[in-house]
Amino acid sequence: MLTPKYPPRDTAPPVTATAPTHTPADVQPTAPAPVAPASNRPTIQLTPGSAVALAAGGGAVVLVVGAVLVSMLLAVAITGVSVAVVAVVLRLLIKDLHNHR
Repeated sequence: MLTPKYPPRDTAPPVTATAPTHTPADVQPTAPAPVAPASNRPTIQLTPGSAVALAAGGGAVVLVVGAVLVSMLLAVAITGVSVAVVAVVLRLLIKDLHNHR
C-alpha cells in the first residue's frame, strides 16, 4: 500500500546516430530563413524618469499594503485583549454571585 509505484519502462527502440552519407561538395545551398514580421504592438521604452516613477509607485503600493496589514493585525490584537478582559470580569462577577448565596 505504501510502496512507490513506478511507471512502466519505455518500450521505444533506442535511437542510434548515423553518420551522414554525403560529402560537403554534395551540399545544396538553402534559401535564407524567413524573417518574422514586425509586431504591430507598441514597445514600452523606459526613460530614467519613468523608471524612477515606477519604482516610487511600487514603493507606495508596498507601504499602503503594509499599513493595511499592520492595522488589521492591531485590530485583531485589541479585540483579543478586550475579550480577555471581559472574560475576567464575568468570571469575577459569577464568583461574587456564588459567594453571596
